[in-house]
Amino acid sequence: MTSTNHVSTSTAVPLPDRDALPGSSTNKSPPVWSLESNRTLSPTLNEKCDRLGRQDGICCKELKGEDDRTLIDPDVIRDIIIGLSDGLTVPFALTAGLSGLGTSRIVVVGGLAELIAGAISMGIGGFLASQAERDHFLFMRRHTYSRVMRSCIGEMEREVHAVLGPVGVDEAASQAVANCLRKAEDASGFDGSTPTPTDEERQLQGMKSEHGLTPFLLKFGEGMEEIPTRRLYISAFTIGMGYLCGGIIPLLPYFFISTALDALKISCIITGIVLLIFGTVKARVTGAARNVWGYIWGAVSTMAVGGFAAAAAYGLVVAVERSSIS
Repeated sequence: MTSTNHVSTSTAVPLPDRDALPGSSTNKSPPVWSLESNRTLSPTLNEKCDRLGRQDGICCKELKGEDDRTLIDPDVIRDIIIGLSDGLTVPFALTAGLSGLGTSRIVVVGGLAELIAGAISMGIGGFLASQAERDHFLFMRRHTYSRVMRSCIGEMEREVHAVLGPVGVDEAASQAVANCLRKAEDASGFDGSTPTPTDEERQLQGMKSEHGLTPFLLKFGEGMEEIPTRRLYISAFTIGMGYLCGGIIPLLPYFFISTALDALKISCIITGIVLLIFGTVKARVTGAARNVWGYIWGAVSTMAVGGFAAAAAYGLVVAVERSSIS
């Protein structure tokens, strides 16, 4: 009996190169994280930036667009526009109307009286308007906080989704945001134990933090933001000084020219030029002008309003003087 040993031979097949495999990241540079990285698979928000992949190494926030204007605070711009617009229009119309009486002294006395009274009135009006807006915000904050505290989490999730849903946030993300904000609301509280002495609103309300559902629903749901106390005085000063500075311009020629009608011609020229400049600057700082025609429209429209008011006042005074009214 014979036994035959069969020796099997196999051919060694080399494995494919790992670097040649699709999707291989061997040759790719590892992500650059800071030494304080949390060692997670994905970098933190502060460590995410495409500047690492750009040749120039510039961050996105440093890239400049076509229109890189720096606009001023819209509240300050609004107060300046209100003060200057009324200051350039109302005293100019008054001086034009009083010029029909023929004496510059009457125009100066009447113009100065109206200018001082108008500046004080406009300043007080701006203060009261900002105060009313702040009082309305305080009421809405108390009302919103009370509604948040007595509502279930499901209702709060629906309200948060009503705010975030229209901008493309799904329900799951809205629920996560609502729960996170509710926890922040409970953590901040309204116990009133440590009120901030420099903030009258928080002292009255007892709010220690601006985190939570209440600030979120006020800001993004109602479109309301807290108005600091200093804003009331800034608004009053800005509007009053704007009215005073704008109103003195139409009166300047009457201080040097005794004949009112001659002074009126100079006043019209000076005020017209200032209105054109003011309209151009207003279109610039508010961002309304996107091209040359925007600047032209801003300048012409502003001058047209002042010119119409002055013409109407002058015509009314002349008509009354020529009538039988004594």
